[in-house]
Amino acid sequence: MSLQPDPAMTADADGLSAAEIALAVAGRKLSALSVTEAALARIAKHDPVLNSFTDVTADRARAKAGAVDAAIAAGKSAGPLAGVPFAVKNLFDVQGLPTRAGSKINRDLKPSPRDATLIERMEAAGAVLVGALNMGEYAYDFTGENVHDGPSRNPHDVTRMTGGSSGGSGGAVGGGLVPLALGSDTNGSIRVPSSLCGIFGLKPTYGRLSRARSFPFVFSLDHLGPFARHVGDLALAYDAMQGPDPDDAACTTRLAEPVTPMLAQEIGDLRIAIAGGYFQNNVFPEASEAVARIARALGTTRTIEIPEAARARAAAYVITATEGASLHLDRLRKRPDDFDPAVRDRLLAGAMIPAALVDRAQKFRRWYRAQVLELFKSVDVIIAPATPCVAPKLGQATFVLDGVEMAVRPNIGIHTQPISFIGLPVVAVPVPLQPMPIGVQIIAAPWREDVALRVAYALERGGVVSAPRPRGL
Repeated sequence: MSLQPDPAMTADADGLSAAEIALAVAGRKLSALSVTEAALARIAKHDPVLNSFTDVTADRARAKAGAVDAAIAAGKSAGPLAGVPFAVKNLFDVQGLPTRAGSKINRDLKPSPRDATLIERMEAAGAVLVGALNMGEYAYDFTGENVHDGPSRNPHDVTRMTGGSSGGSGGAVGGGLVPLALGSDTNGSIRVPSSLCGIFGLKPTYGRLSRARSFPFVFSLDHLGPFARHVGDLALAYDAMQGPDPDDAACTTRLAEPVTPMLAQEIGDLRIAIAGGYFQNNVFPEASEAVARIARALGTTRTIEIPEAARARAAAYVITATEGASLHLDRLRKRPDDFDPAVRDRLLAGAMIPAALVDRAQKFRRWYRAQVLELFKSVDVIIAPATPCVAPKLGQATFVLDGVEMAVRPNIGIHTQPISFIGLPVVAVPVPLQPMPIGVQIIAAPWREDVALRVAYALERGGVVSAPRPRGL
């Protein structure tokens, strides 16, 4: 869309990137309020089908947009995300709302007195919160199918899953309702919806972005991060949110250099490899084709083996189940019938895992991290599938892969768990296959989000990856 001046400043921001919106608002070619109204109109029109939102914060959004416009009118800077609408997975604390975390039980909580740190930082950069998003119960989900709020629906085919647990985040961005959304990723819950919904997602290094005032799942594995339709928007949001936070014991790293100015740097000197073995197994042809396209574009044929990735996934399951169960023991005792039965049963199973097995999983985790970090002495980036398949149908329980019937719910994250298990930064990039997109993981060494984002940007600029326009609306 053209960014020609609009005297009334009421132009529709539909189709603009976050960066374009911020530039237009700062230049008074669009008003933040008109951008907000356009987003609210899109939500009202399309969300009855997509079911991405559980709460729309229209009054708050209009007030914030008005404040942005007033600041600009007064000659002040409104920030790098001036007037950009965004929404958050409903495990983020939003002042005035109970933090649902996708559950029935949490609806009885008192409204949050304060926003999550990342919401505060986004709004300090000028962004406008328009609502909270659907998710899998307590984030223990890869499908996006919530038994209490209904399933999130894929914007490219509304009979299909968004993936989870950040399903509403994937659907809202993939469907063009908002240019930015925030979600969480414990075992793959940013990368899976990014892959199935055909958008970009960033799972940062563990400890890079604050989790303060968000509902936890597994403290030692939880990450928060952004979704977007463009790499530049992902970088803008990341830059706005990064920095240490005393309210999150894991978030102690100093503020890194902003990534946005680095995006266009050449990547020819980077050493790039394809994850082999485990990551080339258990995939449908679409996943193999997506990785192959990216490898060709990056000019690499080198394959590298990530040792014991299957065991890493198993250990991740043990730690997830036991830490998650510990968090929810009181709820499991008092209100077992108010859980999604699939979530409840997995948590109960986690509560019964022997301590000796948990200890073995943690010891293996330390060994595995050391082995993978050794690999990054000879490579800068590893590429791997984000999901084994394109989005399954809603309600689909199994798929058949290499003649073996596999359960959908646990196995959509088969390639993401061995990576988040040791907290590596990853950008999920969408390969626009027909009829459904699928994602690829761009994996970098700890604290090198800049490298993963630079590679993603080069692929986007080269036309290899892109977020397709929603086809299911």
